[in-house]
Amino acid sequence: MDFDGLYDYFKTHDNYLILTHKSPDGDTLGCGFALCSVLRDMGKNANVINNENFPVRYNFLYEDYYYEEFEAQTIVAVDVADEKLLGSRLTKYFGNVDLCIDHHVSNTGYAKNTVVDPDASAAALVLYEFFKEKGIRITNLVAKCLYTGIATDTGCFKFENTIPRAHIAAAELMQYDINFSHINRKMFDTKSKQRLMVEQMMIASMEYYFNDRCSVICLTKKLMSESGVEPAEFDGLASIPLSVEGVVIGITIKQRHENVFKLSVRTTEALDASAFCKRFGGGGHIRAAGCEIEGTLEEVKSKVLTEVSAILENDQ
Repeated sequence: MDFDGLYDYFKTHDNYLILTHKSPDGDTLGCGFALCSVLRDMGKNANVINNENFPVRYNFLYEDYYYEEFEAQTIVAVDVADEKLLGSRLTKYFGNVDLCIDHHVSNTGYAKNTVVDPDASAAALVLYEFFKEKGIRITNLVAKCLYTGIATDTGCFKFENTIPRAHIAAAELMQYDINFSHINRKMFDTKSKQRLMVEQMMIASMEYYFNDRCSVICLTKKLMSESGVEPAEFDGLASIPLSVEGVVIGITIKQRHENVFKLSVRTTEALDASAFCKRFGGGGHIRAAGCEIEGTLEEVKSKVLTEVSAILENDQ
């Protein structure tokens, strides 16, 4: 679906339920609340939901949000490449998503209608360019949401997926009098004491393989429970393993359920993270991707390291 078709779709439908992916980040939440605000501004009913509670660190995106009472008729997913990423509490929407707006090259095409720009740095960039092209009013809140989505998915514009369009969009969104310095500080420079404890613990327990070209951190439910730290503080650790000099693939293995682990993979320009995760039924971006693997922790590590060994041998 192109932007003309998307605009007509929004005008002719109503009672929107906007789905965001589990373990939500700034892009999925920024898109969700920006789109919700725009649809309400168009006189439509709209709500945003997630598999979990909205994270407190993103409360500046939803501080004025309120839930509307209506029966959902149009199901929209934002920044969700695969319906499995919606989470266990939203499985009733599997096979029932009417529209997906995304930027992942690994999008599975699960929705009845899809707007995907795999070259875009963030789904928020896709939304911004749509709003701009169609002359849709952008409020301070919408600009704040979209800026957050672009900034977080580009790592404050330092990741390789940062394209000129992302910088241009960010500069234009700054003109809506958003407090961009506050957003950047909150997203990238401010951490709780608990979060610093978690990072210290992860760095101390990091494992290295294949002449230190691969680093791995493991998060089990037992470890997280015994730490006494809030569960949300264990989110967003995927960049730590790749921050070590010489590492070309960093992997975070986080337990979701008994014998179910989530992999978050980050790579340097030498390797394709999305292709690696596709081996396990996942996907994502070239430098950042994820998947889920079943088995015990040792079984999962064995499977993962076997694949890492194979791709590092090919990379020699």
